[in-house]
Amino acid sequence: MRGTNEKSAVLLDRHPLWLDAMETLVAGLGIDVVGRATSGEDALELVEDLRPDVLIAGVDLVDCDGLGFIARAGEAHPGLRSVVVGESDEPEAVGRAFGAGASAYCVKTAEQEDLASAIRQVFERSIYLAGEGIAPLPTLPDPQAESAARELTRRELEILRLVAEGYSNSQLAKMLWVTEQTVKFHLSNIYRKLDVANRTEASRWAQVHGLLPAQREAAAVAV
Repeated sequence: MRGTNEKSAVLLDRHPLWLDAMETLVAGLGIDVVGRATSGEDALELVEDLRPDVLIAGVDLVDCDGLGFIARAGEAHPGLRSVVVGESDEPEAVGRAFGAGASAYCVKTAEQEDLASAIRQVFERSIYLAGEGIAPLPTLPDPQAESAARELTRRELEILRLVAEGYSNSQLAKMLWVTEQTVKFHLSNIYRKLDVANRTEASRWAQVHGLLPAQREAAAVAV
């Protein structure tokens, strides 16, 4: 049953202790946990019956088809957002999760704030830039480029700009108070959304499409 909050969640993992910790975290974000499950089939029933806003699922499940379950849940409830919490930090694993329909991916070894940020971001529909002195997102002349830029979350856009300015992953982690793993996940998301292969291509994309403040863009191009 829904509580007083507007958003609701179903949690899935085979470890009850992890579910307890996740429920506490989610409740702190103002999201009602309307269902918990330790098997994929039970979670699917909860999604179908309760129509939650978000499914937060561990994918290291031994009794269901892993990422295939995410796709099935999305088919059962098209408005569902899914946050995959996995064991692997390999780019291939992240890509498979998004290919199955995940809205966000995080590893279980991440900090609580990293996971909280991932959950918050799946509800974002507009881009807001964190930090002072960052120029707003411009109107891009290329409709496809503008569409790609609008897919980026505020944190992804912030990281893209900082990467284009030449900051390393370790520098970004210190600047943004997150782990390097989290920076890597954001970069994987950026590469996928912009259809680029690496940070060099992403940096060039940002420069070409005017996502850098003018004075910094000139410096980046000159390097």
